[in-house]
Amino acid sequence: MPASLLRLHFHDCFVNGCDGSILLDDTSTFTGEKNAFPNRNSARGYEVIDAIKANVEKACPSTVSCTDILTLAAREAIYLTRGPFWSVCLGRRDSLTASQSAANDQLPSPFEPLVNITAKFVSKGLDVKDVVVLSGAHTIGFAQCFTFKQRLFDFNGSGNPDPTLDSSLLGSLRSVCPNQSDSDSNLAPLDAVTINRFDNVYFKNLMNNSGLLESDQALMNDNTTAALVSNYSRNPSLFSKEFAASMVKLINIGVLTGQNGEIRKNCRVVN
Repeated sequence: MPASLLRLHFHDCFVNGCDGSILLDDTSTFTGEKNAFPNRNSARGYEVIDAIKANVEKACPSTVSCTDILTLAAREAIYLTRGPFWSVCLGRRDSLTASQSAANDQLPSPFEPLVNITAKFVSKGLDVKDVVVLSGAHTIGFAQCFTFKQRLFDFNGSGNPDPTLDSSLLGSLRSVCPNQSDSDSNLAPLDAVTINRFDNVYFKNLMNNSGLLESDQALMNDNTTAALVSNYSRNPSLFSKEFAASMVKLINIGVLTGQNGEIRKNCRVVN
């Protein structure tokens, strides 16, 4: 669940800012973000936020936004996996709408080239270092086979596996993700070495050509990003420090304050 909460938080902030829009169910007036391609059948943790919100409402009605709850839940989840801790200023308010089309357009995809992903980060006020350090969140969590299967069997339409993929990892992944459509939703760990611990092993994996997603391993194909990967692979404390700094930047993207938005009573619907 820690990886799911962090991903939910990231996907919220990347679509029109950190405003809790990803938590909204579809209505007759808008189609929300839950069923956008990057979130459909993969975004998890909604029920955790619902449970926290219900308890908070009992103690402090109409006081703490769903956005702040999601922001804090993601931080605490990472800290409990031995990850870094970062400061969170409170007072965010919740959006009044959500947009499936915005989620489809704005969220980075594991199928995109690095230059496209970097451009999406830059559009949010982030930079190339944030791309690399926040990709380090893939030190925990899982990915569905369809997100990387073409690397195992038909890389770029070649009929062969990705030649950069470590051969031992290739064998183990093929056992989890056989070349058949009913394996598309099977899960493989993003970091098979320390699956449930937030650390810098993700970067060590990239150095060994053992990144799971093509978009992860692509960080080694650019001199600037490869140098950052190398630094983080050798210095876990540097990764922790800079991950926390990048998260502080992320959580302040496009926040609603003052009279903008509202404090939802139920995170799934506007008041």
